[in-house]
Amino acid sequence: MKLTAENMDLKLRHTFTIARSSSDYANNVLLRVRDGKHEGLGEAAPQRYYGQNQDGCRRTLERMAPFLKDPDPFDLERVLDGLAKKFPKEPSARAAVDLALHDLIGQKTGLPLWKYWGLDRAKTPQTSFTIGIDTLEKVRAKVEEAQRFPVLKIKLGVQGDMEIIKEVRKLCPKKTLRVDANCGWSVKDAIAKAKILEKLGIEFIEQPVPPGQNAKLKRIQEKIGLPLMADESSLVPEDLPPLRGCVKCINIKLVKCGGLRAALKMVHTARSCGFKIMVGCMIESSVLITAAAQLTPLVDYADLDGNILISDDPYDGVKLDKHAKLLLPDRPGLGVRAR
Repeated sequence: MKLTAENMDLKLRHTFTIARSSSDYANNVLLRVRDGKHEGLGEAAPQRYYGQNQDGCRRTLERMAPFLKDPDPFDLERVLDGLAKKFPKEPSARAAVDLALHDLIGQKTGLPLWKYWGLDRAKTPQTSFTIGIDTLEKVRAKVEEAQRFPVLKIKLGVQGDMEIIKEVRKLCPKKTLRVDANCGWSVKDAIAKAKILEKLGIEFIEQPVPPGQNAKLKRIQEKIGLPLMADESSLVPEDLPPLRGCVKCINIKLVKCGGLRAALKMVHTARSCGFKIMVGCMIESSVLITAAAQLTPLVDYADLDGNILISDDPYDGVKLDKHAKLLLPDRPGLGVRAR
């Protein structure tokens, strides 16, 4: 198999702000893996928060090429386990390879990935749409643009964030609202704000405190009526058992866990721990978003709007119906194609 990687810069429709950063572009990497007449696509979304960047990710993918020279795409366990041992701190790059191999499997079998796995695509959930941190005036405009979405995820974690969520609830009295603090609160803040959020009818709170602080998550969860969801605290399958009693839900992201194979392990581990599950994303093109959507018949929630937040998605893949329910493509593999 032949591997080629190239930079893919994705322009956002609006400056995207969360509790710890702002951005106008997502600097991702597109991967192509060719095996004879078939080509599989993958995508990496490297994150500064984890010490990753675009050029480093691309170089890592190029260093992975010798590991793909001889194996066929069905040799997933050996290839991906080998890459995990050799490149343990590069989950986004490994995810790109994982996606490309799964795409190749679909191309070779002629089956969409969801069908290859034997899943029922009628069971996909609605996706939420994310409203980033901004001025109240701009938040109002973003909410107006998001009229078609019945579920909104509101980024919080900054001073004055209760005013933001109160304004959104006033604008959307009947919509399902979720909040994500992106590690921006203390325990005291989280408990106090949860009381307000509960009165506003919020569905759940995502990652109020930084990772590595499970005891704090447990203290918060025991004091509030809303479910907590782990994100930065639930990167890989091994993170999940220690979270029992600390949160009610976990978020799975392909670029954090290392791809679809690891994500499937997280689904099974989460169910054994009694967690509800969301599949989420970073700012990504339809390559990564469509790959993640293949998992959604197995989960409770989806937050797969990264391709909607950009203005120049180079690929076409998963669609949404009028209620923002995910519609998986019939095409083989991931089911994506260039626009």
